[in-house]
Amino acid sequence: MSLSSWPVRIAASIQAVNSMLGRACAWLTLFLVLGTACVVVMRYAFGIGATALQEAVMYAHALTFMGTAAWALQRQAHVRVDIFYQNFSERKKALVNTTGHLFLLLPMCLFLGWNSWDYVANSWAIKETSGETGGLGFMYLQKSIILLLVVSLLLQGISDLVLLIKQLFAPQVAEDGQND
Repeated sequence: MSLSSWPVRIAASIQAVNSMLGRACAWLTLFLVLGTACVVVMRYAFGIGATALQEAVMYAHALTFMGTAAWALQRQAHVRVDIFYQNFSERKKALVNTTGHLFLLLPMCLFLGWNSWDYVANSWAIKETSGETGGLGFMYLQKSIILLLVVSLLLQGISDLVLLIKQLFAPQVAEDGQND
């Protein structure tokens, strides 16, 4: 069983799922703009409060950022201070990324998952609703977005690690095309 077989196929599947999730959640930005515009027009032009729409925009905002986080990681679109990193060889970049995933990303995901589990579970247990009159009746779904963030980032981190480890242990090809 080689490293390039089933773990890489699983990593590719995780990448595909996170890419689809990220692209779908990114489309929510259109709703954010339109929904916010409607809330403002309804409030200031007609004096009508739209609590449910405001909360829907808030839910979409949370889903936009938490649902696209793994996709951003996959595309290396996250913030990075790369004064030194940009000049590293591909192997050294893979080592830095592997270390970062193992000691920062994965522990952070586990910590966040551990600490948010009861928060989300309690919300589901009581089928928590909005505290506002006219608000949405499913706040527990919004809180579940935290776990979506944790799971998608955790899986993306594992997928990245598989590919990074494969890169670290692959034979290096010199600039003249010969193996080192």
